[in-house]
Amino acid sequence: MLDHKPVDDEEFAAYLQEIRELAEGPFDEMQKEIEHTNVFPDEFFELAKKHNLYRFYMPVEHGGWGLSTKQIFQVQEEFSRGPGGMRMHLHHAAGLNWRIMDDFGQDELKSWAMPRFQDKTLFINFALTEEEAGSGADIKTTAVRDGDDWVINGEKTLISHTDCSDGTYLITLTNPEADKNSRLTAFYVPVDAPGYEIVEMEHMMGCRGAGHAGLRFTDCRVPDKYRLGEVGEGYHVAMFSLGLSRAHIADSNLGMAQRMLEISIARAKDRVTFGKKLATRQEIQHMIAESGTHIYALRQMVHDTADRYDRGEEADTYAAMCKLFSIRTVKLVSDNMLEILGGIGYFENCAYGPVERLYRDCRAMWLEEGPPTVQRITAARGLIANDGYTF
Repeated sequence: MLDHKPVDDEEFAAYLQEIRELAEGPFDEMQKEIEHTNVFPDEFFELAKKHNLYRFYMPVEHGGWGLSTKQIFQVQEEFSRGPGGMRMHLHHAAGLNWRIMDDFGQDELKSWAMPRFQDKTLFINFALTEEEAGSGADIKTTAVRDGDDWVINGEKTLISHTDCSDGTYLITLTNPEADKNSRLTAFYVPVDAPGYEIVEMEHMMGCRGAGHAGLRFTDCRVPDKYRLGEVGEGYHVAMFSLGLSRAHIADSNLGMAQRMLEISIARAKDRVTFGKKLATRQEIQHMIAESGTHIYALRQMVHDTADRYDRGEEADTYAAMCKLFSIRTVKLVSDNMLEILGGIGYFENCAYGPVERLYRDCRAMWLEEGPPTVQRITAARGLIANDGYTF
């Protein structure tokens, strides 16, 4: 087990293999119980810490390994081969969990928080979505200034990781008369703040264990030092943070799609009908080729977008295109997988892998960090502004 930053390509490749074996071994095994309890056991968090899954992406000055964005995506591709709920948790840990604090936290709060992410001493969920609003400037949760404090009232829905978080990055309405770019403000709200309440929700189709719930705030008071960014900058905080996270989602789809293709090929090589293996039949070959082509293209898109972020370029347009294409990819690959597996793929505990769970888990990707409609809008704006330039 690697306990330090990889010093060369060989060590990094060994770490990637370590995470793949963790995802498809212990994580897959414990997920069988999580499918029924909908709660991660302590063992999951301990294994994640043991294998540096809260550390590898953090900057060196905050106890991390300081890997590049491309290397972070390569690690994430491996753990995304495992259970969807765990992927969701670890993907959040590698992105929104710490980046919002690093980018927008005030000095006192930031100096307290940043060293606490690398061992999950601190874990922070992100709350934007509301039942009666979209995921943008029309939100209704309010924060009203009261001296050196802010008083928050409202509700959020479909919030992940509520059962294992120490606080929330909360997007609120502070100036309803302003335009969308300056009407919102972001805050860090600790879970022990008076008036902070978790509202239980039903189990999801997939990604079990990820702690989805609603949040209710009733006269919840937080000090101004917990404000993230400037007053009126909440829309920017949310959209800026979601940009890179959308590329993380695409990378998660890449990991799932790659495993599903491998499962499909393994079955096609074994299954014999009318004296011939499925892998020799042209229609099955076409399906495999189509899946592989999409996966290959998606990997190039994801890695190119990662390189753009590392070069400091504006890459939100590319991240949106990555997520949009990744949804098409994982849908195609999962549908092909189920067709190639046939009836045995529809059962739990399939000998080739968790086929039905992968099929359910990947459907959450339509919705995380915005549905395809939002990605099209974001991508179109960037493309039009740059006259279609994509190089």
